[in-house]
Amino acid sequence: MNNFSFRNPTRIHFGKGQIAKIREEIPADARVLITYGGGSIKKNGVLDQVHAALENITFFEFGGIEPNPHFETLMKAVELVKQEKITYLLAVGGGSVVDGTKFIAAAAEYPNDPVEMLPTKGAHIRSALPLGCVLTLPATGSEMNGNAVITRWETKDKTGIFSELIRPAFSVLDPETTYSLPPRQIGNGVVDAIVHIVEQYMTYPVNGKVQDYYAESLLKVLMEEGPKALQDPTNYDVRANIMWAATQALNGTLSLGVPGDWSIHAIGHQITALYGLDHAQTLAIVLPAVWQHKKEQKKAKLLQYASHVLGMTEGDDEQRATQAIEKTRAFFELMGVPTRFSAYGLDESVIPAVVAKLKQHGRLKLGEHGDITPDAVTELLRLAL
Repeated sequence: MNNFSFRNPTRIHFGKGQIAKIREEIPADARVLITYGGGSIKKNGVLDQVHAALENITFFEFGGIEPNPHFETLMKAVELVKQEKITYLLAVGGGSVVDGTKFIAAAAEYPNDPVEMLPTKGAHIRSALPLGCVLTLPATGSEMNGNAVITRWETKDKTGIFSELIRPAFSVLDPETTYSLPPRQIGNGVVDAIVHIVEQYMTYPVNGKVQDYYAESLLKVLMEEGPKALQDPTNYDVRANIMWAATQALNGTLSLGVPGDWSIHAIGHQITALYGLDHAQTLAIVLPAVWQHKKEQKKAKLLQYASHVLGMTEGDDEQRATQAIEKTRAFFELMGVPTRFSAYGLDESVIPAVVAKLKQHGRLKLGEHGDITPDAVTELLRLAL
């Protein structure tokens, strides 16, 4: 196991009725901006609960944050923050709303053009407004980390940033807020969480047993509960297990002392930016292709995954490694998330465009070994057609 240092100060309020805890977290004299997405929180009663929790606190609202939040939209929120002298941000929604709110928190304090923050992974972030979160879609883990992914619509660029300054001070996770999610978002959320886990797990062994076994337990939870959520959307226990697993998938714990891949995300981000596919859809396309292309390098972990997570014992090493990839593909399909470009009406013409974007952003050495070059991306994406 490699050396590491770790701290995660985000306070979690988990369970039914926990939205009321907001009043304990936000100062009474704060000027709060509530951020949200398409407005579903108005229909399912979540926004009403937030309003009740903010009784006697001054608040404003900003809606319309898109999936894969657009820089251009977020800058409108920054203007509102400055105009109304906002002192606290409260994201109410899924990972895109939380990511967007993190950017707003930093951009509102940034002295120059906030577009400068995007390609630097947060290097320019020196201060940010405090923020909290009410999560309504378990998927990204953004509720308990300092990551954010922002899309600059004008240039079709999707960029990740990181800073401890944009980590939520608190997050409310009430599984009941997820009951009204449509099947597409349920499937996307489970796939997203699974890929977060395997980006930190499906590399090569370093005898990090705690991290490995923890990752495997989370994978089993998501694979057991995911299909149940599609069949029984208001099962509280199912929803609770999925919500907590998705948070654990990317709160920093699994990455401690072990190598990470993240090529699947790097490639998938370009597909979303160029063609508008959901984030999880791109991950479902790219993951089997990366695993197949790098099967020999990843074989030790593929075999461990096949045994510990999928319960596979028959066949030789080559057969079990291949079957592990195909069973993962089949699970994504079961969750309603197709795993090939053709299912989305895309063909091989997307490959050079994706590769060009990676080159533009300097993503020339991806993967845990830094050996997924642009030529390798071309080869592996052919496996995803």
